[in-house]
Formats: sequence, structure tokens, C-alpha cells
Amino acid sequence: MSNSLPLSLGFAGIGLMGLPMCRRLLAAGHELTVWNRSPDKCAPLVSAGARQVQAPGELCEAADVVMLCLADTAVVREVVFGPDGIAGKARPGQLLVDFSSLEPSATREMAAQLKAATGMGWLDTPVSGGTPGAQAGTLAIMVGGDASDLERVRPALLSLGQRVTHMGGVGAGQVTKACNQMIVACNALVIAEVVALAEKSGVDAGLIADALAGGFADSKPLQILAPQMAESRFEPVKWHVRTLLKDLDSAVKFSREQGVATPVSGLAAQLMRLHGSQGYLEKDPATLIDLYRSTP
Repeated sequence: MSNSLPLSLGFAGIGLMGLPMCRRLLAAGHELTVWNRSPDKCAPLVSAGARQVQAPGELCEAADVVMLCLADTAVVREVVFGPDGIAGKARPGQLLVDFSSLEPSATREMAAQLKAATGMGWLDTPVSGGTPGAQAGTLAIMVGGDASDLERVRPALLSLGQRVTHMGGVGAGQVTKACNQMIVACNALVIAEVVALAEKSGVDAGLIADALAGGFADSKPLQILAPQMAESRFEPVKWHVRTLLKDLDSAVKFSREQGVATPVSGLAAQLMRLHGSQGYLEKDPATLIDLYRSTP
């Protein structure tokens, strides 16, 4: 299948990630119909050529492939199975592609329910790379579901990401994203500790990222977060503490279901929850440095 073959797509969830992803889908030539709970957020996409509908179920009338980029499991369940939801208008042969980060067990349950009720397939396709990756089309996309369904939408996914990896059956993408978020969250917390330690001991924390670049401790989170933390540069918000906390909680819950111990990620979830409780849930995770600066 050619990467340039246009698809008729629906998209629900025009937020920090959804907006730039939709811009790239339009730029790639795909027909796009959009829906968002706050309708005004669709305006830039309508101006760029997208069509807007008033209910998520209407996306199924306009497109054979419906994409979601929503906040959490509860919101996805509501958009798919709630009043005027996708399940009410879905048909056999249609495909749901979910970019949201959800609980793997819930994803498997919802996918089976949708398939049994309507014949609509489900790919879980969570992404990593944040808003910069969404804007540049360099997201890492981890996919769970049937390989034939993936090939059907691979052209659209390749306009969003530099790497699309089929991880297995439905839910496998969400398990992989949980692993990703465990690493990211624990890394972010340690980077905050490092920056605070450097500051307290009289070392220029702004030099940490450059000093460690290319070494064994280097990482994308280090290069992005350490300078932001050192400069207290928390705007614009590229992602939210609440999102990282939600994903950590989901990962720890799933690990418990699987009988796998995750003590480090469990502690990270507790620290992230403490930070969020101090008014940082809607802030960028770079603000984690404040958790350590405020410690005597």
C-alpha cells in the first residue's frame, strides 16, 4: 500500500496531541472529519479543510477509520459506548484506532465488546514523543491488534510517526506504552533530584545536560527536562503531570494484575501524586524540580 494513498478518517480528541496530529493528517492529503467535546477547539482544523460533526457517532457516518486521542479509559468508554457514541453508528469493516494511553485490560475488554456488538475492529496505537513529536511527525507508535488492520492504516500512521511497531494482539500497544511511561516518569523524577543536588552543591545545573550528553546517563528526557528545570522554564506546557500520574497508576495496576513487582514505579507514582496534590496536576512535568527545591 502506498504511503500517499489518502484515507477517509474521523478523529475525536483535539487537544495538545490531537491538534498537531490532525494537522499532519490533513497535510498528508487524508480526508478528515473531527469531533471534540469543546467544539471550538476544532476551528483551526475546519479552517484547514476538515469537516466537523456534533457527536462522536457521526464520525462513523463520514469515515471508515475513526481515530481517538482522549484523556483516559473512562473518556474513551464514554465516547465509544455512551449516548451518541461510536458504537451506535459503527458498521462491520470499520476500524477504530486509539492513540490514547489506557489500561491494557480495559482496552481488551472494550475492543471485544465493540467487535461483538458492531463488527468494528480495534487497534490500540499509543504514541511517545510528546507535542514536539506530534508536530514534527516523529512519534514512536506502538500497535496492538490484527496485522491486517495495521497495514490498512499504516499510511496514515506514517504521516504521524517515524516508527510504527506491531507489538502483538489488542492491548499489546498499551502494555508497551505502560513500559514507556514507567521509564519516562522514573527518569523525570531522578533528573529533578540531579538538578536539585547540583544547585544545592554550587554546581551550574544548566550545564548538566551538556556535560552528560553522549554518556551512559544521557537520554531524551535528560536533554529536554534538565535545562527546563535548571531555568525554571515551565511554559508552554507540553504535557501534564496529571497525564504522567494517570499512566503510572495504570502501569502499576496492570503490573499487579500480572503478578509483577514494580516497586520503583510504585514509588514514582506516590511522588508524582504528592507533586500533583500541591497544585501541579495541570503543569508541565519539568515542575517536578519544585518538589525537591522545597525540601529542606
